[in-house]
Amino acid sequence: MRVAIIHYWLVGMRGGEKVIEALCRMYPGADIFTHVVVPEALSEDLLRHKIRTSFIAKLPRAARMYKSYLPLMPLALEQLDLSGYDLIISSESGPAKGIIPPEGAVHLCYCHSPMRYIWNMYHDYRRTAGPMARAAMPLLTHYLRTWDESSSARVDQFVANSSTVAGRIRRYYRRDAAIVHPPVDVSAFAPVAPEEVDDYYLMVGELVRYKRPDIAVRAFNATKRRLVVIGGGEMLAELRALAGPTVQILGSQPFASLRHHYARARALIFPGEEDFGIVPVEAMASGRPVIAYGRGGATETVVDGRTGLFFDEQSEEALIDAIARLESLSFDPAQIARHAHQFNPARFERQMREAVSKVWTDAYGREPSAAALQADDPVPLGRRRAAYA
Repeated sequence: MRVAIIHYWLVGMRGGEKVIEALCRMYPGADIFTHVVVPEALSEDLLRHKIRTSFIAKLPRAARMYKSYLPLMPLALEQLDLSGYDLIISSESGPAKGIIPPEGAVHLCYCHSPMRYIWNMYHDYRRTAGPMARAAMPLLTHYLRTWDESSSARVDQFVANSSTVAGRIRRYYRRDAAIVHPPVDVSAFAPVAPEEVDDYYLMVGELVRYKRPDIAVRAFNATKRRLVVIGGGEMLAELRALAGPTVQILGSQPFASLRHHYARARALIFPGEEDFGIVPVEAMASGRPVIAYGRGGATETVVDGRTGLFFDEQSEEALIDAIARLESLSFDPAQIARHAHQFNPARFERQMREAVSKVWTDAYGREPSAAALQADDPVPLGRRRAAYA
């Protein structure tokens, strides 16, 4: 069985790329198709595969300005020739699922979310855009919504990364979706002895507006509690200017520092609404409770009162109240870590194989063989690294 994996862009190693890594372990002979690739930002596991790019990669400064070419991405996806592939797995949150599958191929879409900037978060993005982008967005996003909805018919089976995303798929595409939570490398994290836990709180993630890091900074400024912030992004300078003396904003940090801070924080602060949210799972795998906004994927990973607490309104006051409630409770680090370990990569791979087997059976009336599910042997690393088209 020849397998093609479609991803929107490969410019770093975040949650979406970790899913691609897991799919590559499942299908070591799969080829990867994407709009733009930055090889030096990718893992060795991804570089072992043949990676082909759309014409977007040939446009000026595409490696940095790829999002500016969003209006051309539907056309670029439809130019990708997938002839000869039997199984196509698209990874969707930017344009990826809109390929034209060849006759006889099965197309499964693993959906992190329908494109946020044209659907559920459109008005938030437009409100914070610059004057030119704000003026252009209504016409552009109308065209993209029409194409995005129509291209959903090219998918044989949707798999959502959370119940939250499955709900968006029903709303915007009128399609049902299976639910497979993404893989989290929980084995990379572990609790420390109680005496090693410090009195600071921790916030981790990309510092962008929809994640609402400003709420956390203001809340900790007001209460004079200690907050450590790890992550880069468009709000980094703004948050550093906003931070008071008890808020330490470290910016992007190496993994060793991240792991150290997870295990020693009093709790993780998670003020945004995420599709799934890998960060709370990593914090829980480190034995630490999570204070999360009670919407989105966090409601599927955090157990209120046992592995953390929720607050119901994205405001400083609601977060401050949740912090006070957490400080009146006690949590069992071992129990929290055990809960997090259910989101391990082996569980993801098993459930994705089941999803592939089902969509294949629905299409052909028979299950694929075990050998077919493994796909071909990979091309040697040295050859793959030079195989960008």
